[in-house]
Amino acid sequence: MSNNIKKVMTVAGSDSSGGAGLQADLKTFEEYGTYGLTAITSIVTMDPDHHWHHAVQPIDPELVHKQMKTILAGGALDAMKTGMLGSVEIIKLLRSVIDEHAIQNVVIDPVMVCKGEDEVVQPENGQAIRELLLEKATIVTPNLFEAGQLAGTGKITTLDQMKEAAHKIVELGAKHVVVKGGKALHGPKAIDLLYDGKEFVLYEADKMETNHNHGAGCTFAAAIAAGLAKGNTVKDAVAMAKQFTTEAIKQGFAFNQYVGPVWHGAYNKAEQRMVKP
Repeated sequence: MSNNIKKVMTVAGSDSSGGAGLQADLKTFEEYGTYGLTAITSIVTMDPDHHWHHAVQPIDPELVHKQMKTILAGGALDAMKTGMLGSVEIIKLLRSVIDEHAIQNVVIDPVMVCKGEDEVVQPENGQAIRELLLEKATIVTPNLFEAGQLAGTGKITTLDQMKEAAHKIVELGAKHVVVKGGKALHGPKAIDLLYDGKEFVLYEADKMETNHNHGAGCTFAAAIAAGLAKGNTVKDAVAMAKQFTTEAIKQGFAFNQYVGPVWHGAYNKAEQRMVKP
């Protein structure tokens, strides 16, 4: 085994169903051949007796700090990503840790809504992310709703509006932004848009008619973080993440009547490598 395995930290919520959150991050990091570490910010549970309603339980910021202190006792990280951050206090804490340890390859996934839920999770966190984390981000990975919230442009329905939001987010301090259009835009392609302040790059894949895409956003951001940790450029890391996530969506499956996660082992065909008795 190599003694140069890259280390990637995720600061994110726990999805008990396993498809999204830090569980998606860890599975993705493993598939990329990197070593994942977790600081849990919140625990998300879903109620099968009430139409899979989501409940979010934040973790005390002091305990989050202790988790990150444990992680950083292992030396410098090669990359990190965020997911659901739980509270403004945790966002402030994370900013101080990034500064103190000069963490590089920072991927900010500004999670604001649980898939399947319409209400914004802790809306005050969006402002704190804008003020404290964007300027530390190597890349920010918002979906259309999150991009509109961060940029202050409101609902996004066109490629031109994606470009406008991306421009505004970079103006707020992010080095790069990739706006995840996914299958939300009209047309046959699932489109993601990368912007570095100078150039727009489109990443396209054929749309898939599936509801088994739970965790796709977390997986995409985690794949970018792992790609950066392994020394890829931002453009290459995003391109690889797009391929990885597309395959994961193609092989998504039904967890139950409410949700279907992506399959993180699809790109590397993990299920075909299993040793049969």
